[in-house]
Amino acid sequence: MERYRSNGGEHVNTAYDSTLDEPPLYEESNRSNGDHRMVRPSVISAFGHDTLDRLPHVDFYRNAGSVSGHRAVRPSLQELHDVFQKVSKGAIDVPDTVEDDDEGSDGTPSDDLESAVPFESDKGAVKFGWIRGVLVRCMLNIWGVMLFIRLSWIFGQAGWGLGIVVIVLSCVVTTITGLSMSAICTNGVVRGGGAYYMISRSLGPEFGGSIGLIFAFANAVAVAMYVVGFAETVVELLKDNALIMVDELNDIRIIGCITVVLLLAISVAGMEWEAKAQILLLIILLVAIVNVFVGTFIPATDDQKSKGIFNYDSRIFMENFAPDFRGTETFFSVFAIFFPAATGILAGANISGDLRDPQAAIPKGTLLAILITGVTYLAVALCVSATVVREATGNITDLVTPGRPCDGPAVAACELGYNFSSCSVETCQFGLLNNNQVMTMVSGFGPLIIAGTFSATLSSALASLVSAPKVFQALCKDNIYKILHFFAKGYGKNNEPIRGYVLTFLISVAFILIGNLNTIAPIISNFFLASYALINFSCFHASYAKSPGWRPAYKYYNMWLSLLGALLCCVVMFVINWWAALLTYGIEILLYIYVTVKKPDVNWGSSTQAVTFVSAVGNALSLSGVEDHVKNFRPQILVLTGPTRTRPALLDLAHSFTKNYGLCLNSEVFVGPRSEALEEMNANMEKNQLWLRKTNRKSFYSAVVSESFRDGAESLLQVSGLGRMKPNTLMMGFKTNWRTAGSEAVQSYVGILHDAFDFEYGTVLLRINEGLDVSHIVEAEEEMLKAMKEQEELENEMMPNGGKSRGLFKKSRKQSQTVLTTRVSVCSPPPPQVAKMNERLVEASAQFKKKQPKGTIDVWWLFDDGGLTLLLPYILTTRKKWKDCKLRIFIAGQPGRSELDKEEMKSLLHKFRIKCSDINVIDDIHVQPSSDSLRDLEEMIEPFRLHESKDRGQAEAKRKEQPWKITDEELSTFEDKTNLQVRLNELLQANSKSANLIIVSMPIARKESVSDFLYMAWLETLTKDLPPTLLIRGNQKSVLTYYS
Repeated sequence: MERYRSNGGEHVNTAYDSTLDEPPLYEESNRSNGDHRMVRPSVISAFGHDTLDRLPHVDFYRNAGSVSGHRAVRPSLQELHDVFQKVSKGAIDVPDTVEDDDEGSDGTPSDDLESAVPFESDKGAVKFGWIRGVLVRCMLNIWGVMLFIRLSWIFGQAGWGLGIVVIVLSCVVTTITGLSMSAICTNGVVRGGGAYYMISRSLGPEFGGSIGLIFAFANAVAVAMYVVGFAETVVELLKDNALIMVDELNDIRIIGCITVVLLLAISVAGMEWEAKAQILLLIILLVAIVNVFVGTFIPATDDQKSKGIFNYDSRIFMENFAPDFRGTETFFSVFAIFFPAATGILAGANISGDLRDPQAAIPKGTLLAILITGVTYLAVALCVSATVVREATGNITDLVTPGRPCDGPAVAACELGYNFSSCSVETCQFGLLNNNQVMTMVSGFGPLIIAGTFSATLSSALASLVSAPKVFQALCKDNIYKILHFFAKGYGKNNEPIRGYVLTFLISVAFILIGNLNTIAPIISNFFLASYALINFSCFHASYAKSPGWRPAYKYYNMWLSLLGALLCCVVMFVINWWAALLTYGIEILLYIYVTVKKPDVNWGSSTQAVTFVSAVGNALSLSGVEDHVKNFRPQILVLTGPTRTRPALLDLAHSFTKNYGLCLNSEVFVGPRSEALEEMNANMEKNQLWLRKTNRKSFYSAVVSESFRDGAESLLQVSGLGRMKPNTLMMGFKTNWRTAGSEAVQSYVGILHDAFDFEYGTVLLRINEGLDVSHIVEAEEEMLKAMKEQEELENEMMPNGGKSRGLFKKSRKQSQTVLTTRVSVCSPPPPQVAKMNERLVEASAQFKKKQPKGTIDVWWLFDDGGLTLLLPYILTTRKKWKDCKLRIFIAGQPGRSELDKEEMKSLLHKFRIKCSDINVIDDIHVQPSSDSLRDLEEMIEPFRLHESKDRGQAEAKRKEQPWKITDEELSTFEDKTNLQVRLNELLQANSKSANLIIVSMPIARKESVSDFLYMAWLETLTKDLPPTLLIRGNQKSVLTYYS
């Protein structure tokens, strides 16, 4: 063995990463043909000896184009298994291995669009930790206007008893969602896209694509909602100071548009500026919250007391315990008003692409934010409930008359010296129930609450303005909705979705100009809740599938708790607004159907695939425990098509029998040495199955490697299928070239039929006069496509600047024309006669794809084979393409009792519930065929006759020398059966020449009695010069029954 650099044109695994170490390249030069062959270099490893095996390393498990590092590709199994097998002659054979074509390390396309992103250095990109990236954002988004404006009203209506239930129930929903989200985002690397990314990678593109679009739109409209809330507060201040510019509505629009422009400028400036703005807003908000607590300890003034605000008092606290719903308010309506305040838990997850470590940051930051905000809501609400009464007049003169007993309403205020009993007969302006500015009045410094309100609205608007484009960009990158791919482009070191920002800005401005979001607000809440429901369901679904790939690092979750969370989210959607919930579900279902119909070419290993697999295995196992019943019989066809494109007529007809309701296996036998044929089979496996899927054939592709065609077919007959889902019918094309194919090929073909009968398969042969095999046409087409592709690539190479240079264009056309000429010279246009034959062949091959014209399917049910000969044509008539074809039944009858035979068959068909247009009894089958037909048969079999001499010894020697030939004795023994096939063809010519399809009972040749060539002569004679003909023979077991 010597060092050598040339590999003699042999294939090498270029995916194998030789940069991890630089071992020497050895070459074997002692080959029979004088070529040199490169042998894969070995590695001095930790094991102390030379080996190709590598130690486990993270780079082997990356996706192609991973953003966190280059992928290394381990040596293939073929290299490890075959390279160093020393052959006696010294030759070393290295089989072809999979190239790293950025599609997958196992040779199959990964279909993972996220992995198609080219590797780019993220040097200089801003990445956030769990506090700034998740905790701060979630707290700012959850602490909304509700905290300062509506929380006091909610506890006034529901009392602090039910008020706690409202807050706790909201926190339960968000906490369960947070736990589910923590489990999902710690089950692998999380990239940009937040809720969309997690749902799509867990449940698949159908769910992810539908909820991603809804969620991005909801965030965009939420920007408008928060900005309008801010603008309304500003307008209230302008109104109090008589500074209204135009009118209240237009002032809201003006201030809203100016605000959203400023927020957009902050967002476009980059995530770092946006994060700084969030920190500033958080400080203001925290100061405002502390201001509320401080205010409750400051002694109340007489003005505050007249407005129902006192210091901490147990009597006030106990009076506010029970609910006191006013008007049409109920627990559910109050809950619906509060719950949107608890949303916002996805604010951190939505910028998952900008987090330093999303797997650690999202669970920690989100759950801590839920805890802190939940405690804050409860603390603020309970403090207010212990210091403010439900109703107050605001009149400092409404004092209690000394000596008057305190009974009726407002007992606590009465005991504290104030008489607010008038509020029971007239509407008062102050107290928990009547004034939304309670927090401002309770606080130590009122303007800080206004600043806190501004901070809450602007921080939520800013978070939504950042979230919407990020989620939308991730959705567009996956190219699920191809029309939206324009928005996938990012700019700058942080890959900022500038186009998404502009779109979000336009949507926000459109809704700000409406000025009244009372109708759209519940829809937004329902959109968020739909996302929460799917996150919970994703966690449950992944756990339920029990896929080995579901290994979340976060262990504090429970699949049933996640399911409960999903159900709670759905219930809350209807509680908040039933029509908005129905609208949300309707939009989601429509988007789901759209994505399902479009079938995006992605494969994310979703839990839907895992559950489908588990369900399929379970159903297959349950079927195995049930015996087959004749009522449930359906043809499950093993069809020997070869490559899926080479015999389209055979495939189409088989597919018509099985459609979506039976098993169809398109099978191919690769003949040759395993080492050579195995590689070809593996290369074609995915390609053929993909073609079946793209052409909407509900069928499977299976293949085997064997030394002979018959052995391979025998293997398929024995092992195809799973449990009860296994083929029961073999379908093949008729071997039209049997007279020139040679004895070995004919023996193999007829042997497969014998094997099928031995294994008790029903057997179907299809004959079309033009033939079935279009492989030569397919090959020529592929050659032309390759040539066109090469031509296009060459033109692109020769045309820089997009082909603007005419001179280069002309030059490239000339060179590429040479390539095209060279490529197609091997398949130059055929002679006119051959071209016409090919045209007829293609037309005949496509005849079963299209709708069949009005006509008949003629069924010659000559032998009772269990009913398969009748069942298959009946199944055809139930298909759309064949619905205009009527069944005509032909049976053999005895002379003189044709009417009786016809009535018997009519009665049998009636019991089978099978309709036919006509029943014909053929009572002259036994008549001798014409001399011309017999002469044609004799000419057909003449080359295959033995022509024995009278000398017995010579005759015996001839038989041993050519055992496959037809003997005189055989012809004599089966003369009647031979004549029957000739006569049947005459009858078929006379009665069924115009049929769309002819179905005839197939004659059976007894093993070792009828020679293969005589049997082929029978089949040839029976089916020659006819429309498409099916020869069918059941396995002599009933497939029809008239019992219920």
